[in-house]
Amino acid sequence: MSRTDTLLKVKEAEAQAKSIIEKAEEEKRLMISNARRNSVKRIEDAEAQLRADFEQKVSQEKERLADEREALLKEGLDKAKELEAGADKRLAKAKDHLIKEFERTIDAAS
Repeated sequence: MSRTDTLLKVKEAEAQAKSIIEKAEEEKRLMISNARRNSVKRIEDAEAQLRADFEQKVSQEKERLADEREALLKEGLDKAKELEAGADKRLAKAKDHLIKEFERTIDAAS
C-alpha cells in the first residue's frame, strides 16, 4: 500500500469518525431536548393532578362544612322551638298568676 493510499484511508477514517461524532452529538442534543420536554410535561401533569386533588379535597371539605352547618342550624331551630314552647307555657301561668293577684287585690280593696 502506498503512502497516498494510507493517507487517503486515514482521511477517510477521520471523516467517518467526524461524521460519527457529529451524529452522536446530534443524538445527544435530541435526547437532552426530549428529556427536557418529558420532564416539563411530567411536572405539568403532576401540578395538574395536585390542583385537581386540591380542588376535590376543598370541595369535599366545603360539603362537609355545609352539612355540619345545616345540622347545627337544625339543632338550633329545634332548641329555639323548645324554648319558645316552654316560654309560652310559663307565660300562660304568669298571666293566670297576675290575673289572680289582681283579682285578689281588687277583692281585698272592696
